[in-house]
Formats: sequence, C-alpha cells, structure tokens
Amino acid sequence: MGKWAAPSALILLCLLSLLSNQDRKVQANADKGSVGSPKVEENIGAVPHGLQTDSDVVKRESESISSRSLRNNAEKFEFQAEVSRLMDIIVNSLYSNKDIFLRELISNASDALDKIRFLSLTDKEVLGEGDATKLDMQIKLDKEKKILSLRDRGIGMTKDDLIKNLGTIAKSGTSAFVEKVQSSGDLNLIGQFGVGFYSVYLVADYVEVVSKHNDDKQYVWESKADGAFAISEDTWNEPLGRGTEIRLHLRDEAQEYLEESKLKELVKRYSEFINFPIYIWASKEVDVEVPADEDDSGDEEETADKTSSEEGEDEDAEKGEDEDTEKKPKTKTVKETTYEWEVLNDVKAIWLRSPKDVTEEEYIKFYHSLAKGFGDEKPMAWSHFTAEGDVEFKAVLYVPPKAPHNLYDSYYKSKSNLKLYVRRVFISDEFDELLPKFLSFLKGIVDSDTLPLNVSREMLQAHGSLKTIKKKLIRKALDMIRKIAEEDPDESSGKDEKEVEKSSDNDEKKGQYTKFWNEFGKSIKLGIIEDASNRNRLAKLLRFESTKSDGNLTSLDKYISRMKPGQKEILYITGTSKEQLEKSPFLERLKKKNYEVIFFTDPVDEYLMQYLMDYEGKQFQNVSKEGLKFGKDKTNKELKESFKELTKWWKGVLTTNKVDDVKISNRLDNTPCVVVTSKFGWSANMERIMQAQTLSDANKQSYMKGKKILEINPRHPIIKELRARVAKDPEDEGVKQTAQLVYQTALMESGFSLPDPKDFASRIYSSVRSSLTISPDATVEEDDDVEEVETESETKAGSGTSKDEL
Repeated sequence: MGKWAAPSALILLCLLSLLSNQDRKVQANADKGSVGSPKVEENIGAVPHGLQTDSDVVKRESESISSRSLRNNAEKFEFQAEVSRLMDIIVNSLYSNKDIFLRELISNASDALDKIRFLSLTDKEVLGEGDATKLDMQIKLDKEKKILSLRDRGIGMTKDDLIKNLGTIAKSGTSAFVEKVQSSGDLNLIGQFGVGFYSVYLVADYVEVVSKHNDDKQYVWESKADGAFAISEDTWNEPLGRGTEIRLHLRDEAQEYLEESKLKELVKRYSEFINFPIYIWASKEVDVEVPADEDDSGDEEETADKTSSEEGEDEDAEKGEDEDTEKKPKTKTVKETTYEWEVLNDVKAIWLRSPKDVTEEEYIKFYHSLAKGFGDEKPMAWSHFTAEGDVEFKAVLYVPPKAPHNLYDSYYKSKSNLKLYVRRVFISDEFDELLPKFLSFLKGIVDSDTLPLNVSREMLQAHGSLKTIKKKLIRKALDMIRKIAEEDPDESSGKDEKEVEKSSDNDEKKGQYTKFWNEFGKSIKLGIIEDASNRNRLAKLLRFESTKSDGNLTSLDKYISRMKPGQKEILYITGTSKEQLEKSPFLERLKKKNYEVIFFTDPVDEYLMQYLMDYEGKQFQNVSKEGLKFGKDKTNKELKESFKELTKWWKGVLTTNKVDDVKISNRLDNTPCVVVTSKFGWSANMERIMQAQTLSDANKQSYMKGKKILEINPRHPIIKELRARVAKDPEDEGVKQTAQLVYQTALMESGFSLPDPKDFASRIYSSVRSSLTISPDATVEEDDDVEEVETESETKAGSGTSKDEL
C-alpha cells in the first residue's frame, strides 16, 4: 500500500487542480453574462466583452492574431477556384469605394435574421430564451487590436454551412462573373451572385467568423485570403447561443473604419431601413459627481465664508451652514466616458406600410429625413404606391416645395434625387435610368425585391426590369403633378360652382399649381421635348398666359374650350415678354376678331413648339409665320389684282434684302406692313436666341433662317400712296428709298435684327431732311478745333526736324 500512496496523492492533486481551473472558467463566463444585450455596461474601461477570451487561451489567441496565421489544430480547406480568383482581385484591387463591405455584411446578417424569424413562425422554440429572442445586430470596435466585429442573432451556420457558404460560390455562371469583375474592375458587382461576404477583404487581411447553429456546435472559420481557410470547433470564445459574429482584423490603410462616426455614417447611408435594429457600442461623455480634493474644499469653504460676511448674515446662520457643510461631503462634476448600445436605424421605412396607415405628419417627417433639408416647409405633394406584375416594387415620390437654385444651370449633368433600395438595402442614388432628366427635381425612394442586390451601371441593359420601373415611375409622377392641378381651386374655372366651393374649402391647396409651375414649369417643357411617349400627358400640365387669361395661367384644355366656332388651330406667338407681345402688329386683326393667342416668352418655348405639333387633334400656328387662316375669311381676288403691280415692284426693289415674296396680309389692322417667315423656318425670336449663342455659326444658321415675306396692309394710306406713286413712275428713286425704309421699319417691328443699322439710320435722317425741307446739298459745319490740332501737329513735327538737324 505504501508504494501506491505517493502516486495516488499526485493524481488527486492533479484532479483538484483541473477542477479548480474549470470552476474559474465557468465563473469567468458567468461574470461576463450574455453578450450583445442592448444596455449600458458597468465595466467601462475593459475591452468589450464580445471580444474577450478566457485567460487560458489569451496567449494562444494573441499569437494567432499577431501573426495572422491559421490555428494549428484547425481543419484546413482550399477555396473553390473561382473564389480564389475573386479574392485575389479584391485584395489587389485599387477600388476606391471600400465602404460597401459593411453594407454586404449587414445585408447578410439581415437575411440570417429573416430566416430564423421565419422558422419561429411555426416553431417558437428555435429562438431560445432571454437575449437570444432579440433579433438584432451589434457592431463593436477594438481600436487597440484593430478589430471590427459585427454580430447577429440570426440562424447561424453549421460546420457544413461554413464550408459551403464561405468557401464556394454556389451559383451557376460564376466563372463568367469573375471574368467580368477581373476585366472591368467594377467591384459594385459584388453581391450580384452571392459573393458579398468576400468584400471584407477590401479592408481586412485576416477574418474570423464565429457561428453557432441550433443543430451544431460553435465553430470558427478563419482565412487570410491566401487561397485557404480553416475551421475548428470553438472552445475558447464566449458561447454565442445562436447566430454569427464576424471579426475583421483591419489593414493599416483601413483604420478609418475603427471610428464610430465613420461606421454610423455608413449604416445611415446604406442600411438605414433594414428591418432589424442595428446597434453600435458607442462612447459618450457624461457628467459624474465625484469627491472633491481637500484644497478645492478649502477654497469653497473660504469663498462661502466671505460671501456670508458680505451679506451680513447672523452668526447662527453661519453655524448652521458650517454644520451642514460638515455633514455633506464636498463633490465636483467631471466628465467621464461611458459606453452604451446606440441604435442607428431608427427611421422607419414607411413605404413598406399601407398608404392608409401612414399619416400626413409621417410623410412630411420622412421627406425631411430624405431631403436632408433644414427648412420646415412641407412638400407640395407625394405619391406612395406599390407596383405589381413582372416587376414588384414600392416607392414614395415627393414634389419639393422649392426648386434648387442651380436646377437648370447644369441640367444635363444633374443627378437624380431618387434612391434605389433592394430589400431595404441602399444601392445607389445615382441611377439616372430610373427617372428622366426632366423629373430629376423629384425626391423619393424605390425599393424592389425582384432586382439583384447589387445593380451596376454596366448591367442596366441586362435588367429589362429597370425600364419597366422607370415607365411606372414616370406615370405615377405625372399623375401626382396632375393631381396638384386638379385639387387647386384656382384651376377650377369651368367646373360646376358646387365643385369650386368644395375645393375652395382647402385654402392650403389654393394656388399650389401656380407655385409648382413657377418652380418647375421649365421641367415640364423639357419633358415635352425629350419624352415623345408621354408628350400628350405632359402637354396637359402645360400652363401659359394668353390674350384672354387676364394675367392668370391657363391650360390647353381651357384654351380649346374657348376656341371660336370653326377655329381649327391653336394660335400662339413667341417673344421676350408679355408686354412686348401685347403690342405686336401680328395680333391686331386677331384681337379685333376675338381670337385667343397664347404668349410664349421663355426661350425654351421656341424649342418646345418644334416638338409640340398638335394637341387633341388641333394643330399649332405661330401667328408671326405664314399660313395663318381666319376660318372662312379669304382675301378678295380683286384686291390682290389691284395691288399686283405694287407687290411685284416692291419685291424687285427688295431683291438685295433676300425677301422671298410680297403679299397682301390678312392679319393687319393699323400697321402698314409686317415681315413674316416661312412655316418651318426660324421665327424672329428664334433667330435672336440663336445669334446670342456663344458658339453660334453664322454660316450654319443661314440654312435654318426662314424665308422672309413682306405682308402689306391694303387698307393703310401709306400702302395706297405707294401704289399710286409706283403706278405714276416706277423708277422714281425717292419712292424706292421710301419702300426700303418702310421694309426696314417693318423688319424691326416684327422682331428681326437689322442687317445694316447704318443704312437704316441714313434713310431715317434723309426722311427727316425732307420733312424739314432741308436742302440735300446742306453739309455739316467744320469744327474750328480741327485747324488747331493740325497746327499743333505741324509744330511738333517741325520741332522734331530741327532737333534732328542739330
């Protein structure tokens, strides 16, 4: 028995030592509590407990982290060939937008949470108990070790899942995908084929994935993106209970992702509307009362005594204060850094709810968060809808209260204000393909479940669904704008009085469409020019002033309702201002016959009318061009014949002025003549606009200038007198000069620029001479100062010569 006593004692001591160590492990785990609970931790100064390890493995763990080497006892695997090629591209890429890695990780975590939530609908036990039932995500930072971790309480992964999901790309066509990434360098394609996880290697050179599935043990997946990965059973980390924690050991050049502000900005930008709460272990400074030092206490007591004596308080009061001071210890306020869980995605995705369940206040609040505006003005209108069919998506569109100051300064370079989400994950706000340029002033979001998670510009044509989305968005946007007009009482003229009274009850909507038109009217005009398929819908939104609108805006529908019987054309005129156009000679006869004429005074209107050829079966007619007809009003053939000699003679006189023809006019009343252009040529206003272009080419413009036609008023006394003078002596130079002067005056009054202003001025002065009976031989008197100047010049020349001679 003696020889077994010593060995038995030794064995007993070893067992006791092992049990003691195990108790310490259990107690350490118990002290740490459950990881990830959204509450303030008491142990502020320590490393966040989600990143702590047992004391027995600290050394082994730190060696693994410092050397970025895979654990010796782990099971080694090789990546699928396509994955190795992809990771090589990512690691060696110069791709600038590395921010997408967090978006991809959060998106994957959201999918994992969705899966466990779906399973819990039929089996509530899968969620477990306590904190495990809280479906959320948690982000932690360890600046000392340069580790960024993201944890979710999702479904987790088994060992086989880790091998399958993180070691291969389980989709067809992955080789072609990798080749496309390799050739284009566009890593926005990440996520398109389920490879979003590998974007972590944009910022990390060593990655650990700790995961626990309900059906398996807890495992650790680790890799350095060197073509291999390792998996081992996790016996040193804190038990997750269920879910996945991804730890990124950041590269030196990616240290910016250890800043809370950077991560908060990324979550707000890309993942603001994820269904599940996203928390970050954030620091904040708080005021804390701590015991004051003795010196500080003495100073405070001395100050209190001085104040008491100055105020003349009695001795008893002073004694009472001294007693209170002795009873209450002196304290001071200092700032301390504390940590607590801060939720990052508190803005609700209102587009996921039914429009009936969203209040006006919620729409306005969401607009302000979307527009990032500082004003409290509410949007003019909004549209919340769900599109179903081949492509399903939800959208909210807003009409802002004001246009940006530079909306049209860089129109063709402007970016869309529409944000594209896929399954509540932000993709981009630079997809101009979702809305045309003329609707770029709209703000809103589009969220689709049918689009791939990561849509790049290069793949747009491959996704015909985007065209369908664009078509539906345009239709809804135009309906929303049309509704502003329909609900505006000022637009209700022509409706029944009862309808007007009902609509007038809402004072907020009064004048709203006029406000919209003043801010965004030019966009509607540009839409008519650019979008042929929606031209008629946009034309209904067109507003303008006319000869019968009394200074208010009117529409084409109202114009047609006021057209005279037998009128077949919509009449308009273009110019620089309404005041100028109201005095135009082109309107004289039209006003007299009670025809309504539209005023177009915006430079873009000239381009607009080149595309808006008709509306509701009515053709447009510029009253300053040829082809104007007044129903059955026809020029008398006898009248034409009586002025035939004059028109023929006048055309010959104006040969050098490139006048195509001289005709009897049907549009003049008090003016002797006007100059009109051919139907498809430039108007006078268009010529002025084109000549003002910085890079205009006069030679090319000559092809577009319309042929000029002089139309004369046969009832005007000047025209009658010219006819009589021509009949008497067609070669009379004075009559020819007068004919030229009358033409140049008509040219200027019709809005054209004079090709030779000096010639026109000379004719005017000659006419003034005649009216004042000044002799044609009279000349301008010479100025006496001219001789003095000449004398002075000669003197200088003479002095210069004498100087040379000397």
